[in-house]
Amino acid sequence: MSSPDSGLLICDKPQGWTSHQVVGRVRRLMGTRKVGHAGTLDPMATGVLIVGVNRATRLLGHLALHDKRYEATIRLGMSTTTDDAEGESSGGADPAHLTRALVEEQLPAFRGAIQQVPSSVSAIKVNGQRAYKLVRDGEQVELKSREVTVSHYEILDLRHVCEDGRDFCDVDVEVECSSGTYIRALARDLGAALGVGGHLTALRRTRIGGYTLTDLPVVDLESDARPELLAMADAARLSFPVVELTEEQARNVSFGRSLPGLAVTGNPTGVLSPEGDLLALYRPDEEDPTVARPLAVLA
Repeated sequence: MSSPDSGLLICDKPQGWTSHQVVGRVRRLMGTRKVGHAGTLDPMATGVLIVGVNRATRLLGHLALHDKRYEATIRLGMSTTTDDAEGESSGGADPAHLTRALVEEQLPAFRGAIQQVPSSVSAIKVNGQRAYKLVRDGEQVELKSREVTVSHYEILDLRHVCEDGRDFCDVDVEVECSSGTYIRALARDLGAALGVGGHLTALRRTRIGGYTLTDLPVVDLESDARPELLAMADAARLSFPVVELTEEQARNVSFGRSLPGLAVTGNPTGVLSPEGDLLALYRPDEEDPTVARPLAVLA
């Protein structure tokens, strides 16, 4: 049986908070140190942050692999050292000539399966150290491109603005993409394609897989009330295919055994006890798909 003190919380990360600060707040609210999150958000960003408590922390690595949806503002007319508003200006050109049609002409090149070079201030490790730390220490960092998938990239609004005597073109966009896609890099590359430079000025994550801020209870991080956890079984139903086991199969799961004759459809698949508790995550055997093998035993 899964512990009633294990489950997920859906947080709307405030601007200025680090993801680690959200975890710290949840630790205090829940009275446990065993708390983690899926999918880091930069301090400037807001939106969906999935937090796992106790045994549910073992789900987080799988949840972070879900596709995501963002709303963002790209400022055209200036590139920065960090590809967002936190960095120093590193060039740019007057974007006064840009129209919505001209910007939209560039978007197809950034849809579908694309090669993307992550921002140099990402958390990717280079020789054992985070890239952002190396950049802050004054080192030059060149990251390799990687394939990501952008399934949706559309303009919501476009406007020309003037700040400190300099003209910019701000473009509000909506993006749906695979895990590992950097929205800062999309902003940088769109500005480069238009020849004016670009960087990210606002970012809000509105969905991770089936988790949104509108369909599920959201934790009030300002309140001292202990939030109610989303049960692990309910989280599994939102995230993966699930199957219900017999009593004998459930006993075998508790020992971490493979399950012959159980043809699971997903990698992972959640397996539930006859009482409806999430016991483990399983995957199909690579050689024999009629056998299910354990990925993570949770009960």
